[in-house]
Amino acid sequence: MLITEIYKSLQGESTYAGLTCVFVRLTGCNLRCTWCDSEFSFYGGKKMPVDEVLAEVDKLHAPTGNRQLATVNCLVEITGGEPMLQEREVVPLMERLISAGYTILLETSGERALGAVPKQVIKIVDVKCPHSGAAETFAIENLKALGPHDELKFVLSDRADYEFARDFVREHQLSERVHAILFSPAFRKDASGARDASHCLLNPAELAQWILADNVPARLSMQLHKFIWDPAAKGV
Repeated sequence: MLITEIYKSLQGESTYAGLTCVFVRLTGCNLRCTWCDSEFSFYGGKKMPVDEVLAEVDKLHAPTGNRQLATVNCLVEITGGEPMLQEREVVPLMERLISAGYTILLETSGERALGAVPKQVIKIVDVKCPHSGAAETFAIENLKALGPHDELKFVLSDRADYEFARDFVREHQLSERVHAILFSPAFRKDASGARDASHCLLNPAELAQWILADNVPARLSMQLHKFIWDPAAKGV
């Protein structure tokens, strides 16, 4: 499979935010979202077999060589790009990681079919909103592939995006389908320097008020890594 990078950091999003995680970023994406912060993963990459990826994950989680320690309460996130573009390779990778004792998160747009993803994998699915530049790409049949430990994320830039997400949550009764619904303010693609909410396209305080007013069963989710490190930093 084609890999852009494998690195260890803190999980920055989802209900797992703040936890140690090894990220396996696959190369390639078929969408071009307006505020994408990982365009560097669209092209290039290094070919790596499953065994080599697994060995790198083990090394990062347990640099001392204690493999038992590596898989205790340790997360691995498969991300991209869009990892499901490499379904033939990435599904066996997820199966191997599960067998090795890791907890697996899959970050995906939901544009590709998710039926082949192992049930143990925690899917974090990004439903694209109107101003994402990739609206209406979510495959609605993927709702059937979601389980009670999965999460749905909506990245929002304005009121129209919020209203789309709010109505989508209600129409599909998402609070009964998944573990968490995440409403996340979009960051400017060129964000750099200051580590604060000034880079958000939608004021988090305003979004919080809308959620409260409409009693939406969603969690306000901020990209933690953008506040710890420079928002433009890679490999974090």
